[in-house]
Amino acid sequence: MKRTKVISRRTSSASPAEDRNGIQVIARAAAVLRALKGSSGMSLGQIAERVGLPRSTVQRIVRALLAERLVISSSGGTGIRLGPELHALSEAARFNVVDLMRPLLQRLSAQTEETVDLSVLRDGRMVFIDQVSGSHRLRAISAVGEAFPLATTANGRSCLALMDDDAALQLVSAEVGPEKAKKVIAMLADIRRSGLAFDEDEHTLGISAVGFGFVDLKGDCYAVSVPIPTSRFAAQRERVSAALRLLKQPVETLLGK
Repeated sequence: MKRTKVISRRTSSASPAEDRNGIQVIARAAAVLRALKGSSGMSLGQIAERVGLPRSTVQRIVRALLAERLVISSSGGTGIRLGPELHALSEAARFNVVDLMRPLLQRLSAQTEETVDLSVLRDGRMVFIDQVSGSHRLRAISAVGEAFPLATTANGRSCLALMDDDAALQLVSAEVGPEKAKKVIAMLADIRRSGLAFDEDEHTLGISAVGFGFVDLKGDCYAVSVPIPTSRFAAQRERVSAALRLLKQPVETLLGK
């Protein structure tokens, strides 16, 4: 009798149920860590309520995370908070946003023929960290390293729209004073709704701009903006705005958002 050789395609000795359980444990641990983000300490009951899990399940997860120093007990007795091992892992996983974004900036500039800027929010100013020059003879250029204000620029306003109004008001008030700051804050709802911020001859006479903001995994705020000579801004507005909206999803995918 001819024997048939059976080749198993399984690469793991774990059963499907065991695989699912392992994935579930990781997902729950990640949910606990996210719940603790920004907190100075939470009780097991508070964590359980935040993540929607039984307290006993949270207790088992926290015990394992404590053993790995991914969480620690707060010295003030206020509960559990994120541990030092997470900081070490974060530092090891640091990446250069400029390098990651460069191909997308180049693609956007090729599509629009306009200059494309990448800036980051630092000390209440938008600092330019990369630029792809447009192909038009008349084009807007800013030097890498130059710092722009928040209140009157497309990149600044797009980052302000990522914050809550109180945080944005504090930053803008320091720049232009409380009365003018209130007018800027009133714009943020429209920017959040449309996803884009505009500067129409407000920061530099003869230059208008459109842009959107995004936050990286470390919580830093960046903006992609397209400055355009005002003489052709009206003609380019819809084209550039559409291209920027299409760029937002690839940016979020690239950053693992």
